[in-house]
Amino acid sequence: MYDIPLIVLINKGSASASEIVSGALRDNKINGKSRALFAWGNIIWQGTIQQADDLGNGAGLHITIAKWLTPSGIWVHGKGLKPDIEVALDTKDPKS
Repeated sequence: MYDIPLIVLINKGSASASEIVSGALRDNKINGKSRALFAWGNIIWQGTIQQADDLGNGAGLHITIAKWLTPSGIWVHGKGLKPDIEVALDTKDPKS
C-alpha cells in the first residue's frame, strides 16, 4: 500500500489543509524516506487557526486561537517546508 508513488503539488491558492497534509506526509517516513515527493512554488505557509467574529455594522474581528505543527513539531508559519522540486511561474505566460 505504501509503495505506490505519491507526488504532492501545491500552489499559492492552497489553504491550510494542504499544508497540514504536506507536513504529515513529509514526517511520515517509510524506510527513512518521506512518504511523498513535494513540488510547489511561491506559496504562503499558514500555521495558525483563527476565529472570526462579526461585530455588526460591517466590522469584524479575527483572533488567533491556536497554531498547528507537523507531527515532528515543526511550526511552518511564514517559512514553510522546502520542496523536493521547486516550481517557478513562467513570467512570460500570465496564465501560468
